[in-house]
Amino acid sequence: MLQKLLNIRGVINLNGTSHAVIGSATGFIVANAVQSTPSETLLFVSLGAISGLIPDLDIDGKLRGKITLPHQMIQLSAQVIGIMMILYSIFEKTAGERWMGVGIGILILFIASLIKRKHMLTITGIAVLIGGISVEERWIILLGIYIMIASFTSHRSYTHSILGVVYFGIIAADLETSLGINGLFYTCIGGYISHLLADLKILPFNKRGVKLFLPLSSKEL
Repeated sequence: MLQKLLNIRGVINLNGTSHAVIGSATGFIVANAVQSTPSETLLFVSLGAISGLIPDLDIDGKLRGKITLPHQMIQLSAQVIGIMMILYSIFEKTAGERWMGVGIGILILFIASLIKRKHMLTITGIAVLIGGISVEERWIILLGIYIMIASFTSHRSYTHSILGVVYFGIIAADLETSLGINGLFYTCIGGYISHLLADLKILPFNKRGVKLFLPLSSKEL
């Protein structure tokens, strides 16, 4: 019987849908606690679901697939830009500028050939960071940095730690201040923490745990 329970671990815990559902429930609880309007309740439920998935940006999961474009699209766009740069330099630039333009075009084509699926989250993080700077919103800037960091970390490491909770809490606090809607902070941080709790090793369906105390300790809990 115990073995059967252990066999369903992938359905209960590692399924991104489960994390989203728990996060949505967290948002609904907060919405009722602060007596939010129907539209705010919908927002809370949605943000709770997203926050419940955020820690798993360090793997190729549901949320990563939603926020990133197919790498073939970015690769093709870069290749077109590189070819256009080469042609423009050949026909429109002077002799001195021509070779520099052609060189830049070839460099773009080379970089485009290196773009893989695994690079898309990093590119997305950079785009979010630039967007945050352009609109002068600190929570978007911090989110862009978070996404870039998640693209380089191993699964269930820093995004699943207390350090990750604190960092995401700053993002959530800034978001609440920006939108001026009471309860957004608790929704986002609650959804995020619910993910970590569901991944704890003390639960019988988890073979692995989370390294809550990184970088001070790498012990899984």
